[in-house]
Amino acid sequence: MLKIVVMVSGGGTNLQAIIDGVKDGKITNTEIAGVISNNRNAYALKRAEENKIPGLCISPKDYESREIFNEKLLEAVDGFAPDLIVLAGFLVVIPPEMTAKYKNRMINIHPSLIPSFCGKGFYGLKVHEAALERGVKVVGATVHFVDEGTDTGPIILQKAVEVQQGDTPEVLQRRVMEQAEWIILPRAIDLIANGKVRVEDHRTWIEE
Repeated sequence: MLKIVVMVSGGGTNLQAIIDGVKDGKITNTEIAGVISNNRNAYALKRAEENKIPGLCISPKDYESREIFNEKLLEAVDGFAPDLIVLAGFLVVIPPEMTAKYKNRMINIHPSLIPSFCGKGFYGLKVHEAALERGVKVVGATVHFVDEGTDTGPIILQKAVEVQQGDTPEVLQRRVMEQAEWIILPRAIDLIANGKVRVEDHRTWIEE
């Protein structure tokens, strides 16, 4: 059984997709051990509570330095003894100690087809604003392992979504969530839970 910890800063729609995936059998062999947020008002923590999943808030605002926060964050994660960490809209820089400790055991969902519209400064609506500004016709989402860079780890799954005439960043964001993020994130977790993903030379290989 794969024990996962989901880390999220906001509403937790991807967390909900994972909770639903476990319930309806799309994600097998997996247990959500806990949810961690840096924002005590995050609706994600309410979702966790409603589903009887332990939830914690570890906020940088509660500690006098980033170093102490980083220590407490890693302690909180370790406390759940996870096999896999899932970053589902977690808008805090992951401490290098955590990246190293959980190498190839931490995944992230990013709302673009990496390497487009990714890296520093590209998160949330900013990704969709940039895509519309550039006039691309296809966007999408990517699930990747987390390494020391920003959105640079080995790619696990990607799914494309068409841009439509008259899209606003908000409308496009919603379509990318519905047609890509909520599909490929549960799928990636299920593949990992069943030992079907391996990493070699910064590339992933998936056994279907």
